[in-house]
Amino acid sequence: MTRHFIDLTDAGGDAVAAMLNDALDRKEARKSWTKGRPDADVPMAGHVLAMIFEKNSTRTRVSFDMAMRQLGGSAIVMDAGTTQIGRGESIADTARVLSRMVDAIMIRTDDHAKIEELAHYASVPVINGLTDLSHPCQIMADLLTIIERGYALPGLQLAWLGDGNNVLNSLIEAAGLMKFTVRVGGPAGYEPDAGFVERARAAGGEVIFTQDPREAVAGAQVVVTDTWVSMGQAGGDVHIAAMQPYQVNAALMAAAAKDAIFMHCLPAHRGEEVTDEVIDSSSSVVWDEAENRIHAQKSVLRWTLGQL
Repeated sequence: MTRHFIDLTDAGGDAVAAMLNDALDRKEARKSWTKGRPDADVPMAGHVLAMIFEKNSTRTRVSFDMAMRQLGGSAIVMDAGTTQIGRGESIADTARVLSRMVDAIMIRTDDHAKIEELAHYASVPVINGLTDLSHPCQIMADLLTIIERGYALPGLQLAWLGDGNNVLNSLIEAAGLMKFTVRVGGPAGYEPDAGFVERARAAGGEVIFTQDPREAVAGAQVVVTDTWVSMGQAGGDVHIAAMQPYQVNAALMAAAAKDAIFMHCLPAHRGEEVTDEVIDSSSSVVWDEAENRIHAQKSVLRWTLGQL
């Protein structure tokens, strides 16, 4: 059976934990190595990943490319403007063709239904590099970063500030699988997808909503935010005005736990959702979080291809 990674639930809690342990081990084994040097065991030697970008990317593009290089494989970058996808070739036909040519497909797109259709017709693993609904690869890197900072996932107290977007949906999904608490501080009308919340609660995660930002961060070990207006999202000035009370600044971080860390998936809009004094502070782990996209995705790739 083909292993797709459309959402974290496709793998389940045990597999997510196994991938995180593998990522920690492989990252440790590479310490002091040059970034382009392949891992000692080159487990993806002879494998090729097709990367489809219908949305712009820096971290997803570079991290997946570097992940494949370090695993001993290679990657092909495709975008709508220079392939038949942009001229109307169906997703089903694209899936059938690519499945004959590459070993796995990563896609970064808008409509979540596209990736579900791609996975339906593909005979090789399909990985969600981002959709408007979810961003599971980002959350794998986030969980890895949290563990590196010494926090256990079960029982973790995490605060999210701002918009209820795709990153928050996947974070809530992780809370259900790994049994931690997410306190969402945001304005009414900007909540995350209700389906993710219901499934997380049913699985044993705790999801709490408040419109008071200080209540959201009180005692939190991890404080997370994201850009207030996601790529391609409508809303503009009204959206941004609604988010203003949820800016992560030094005063708000002071209400969190003493050793709380700050996370952001980037790119950051400094002065909007986060101030310079927070993102550049010793509490910020955003650069570790960005680097960990490589290490986490290496383990996602290995899981989809049956190596974990």
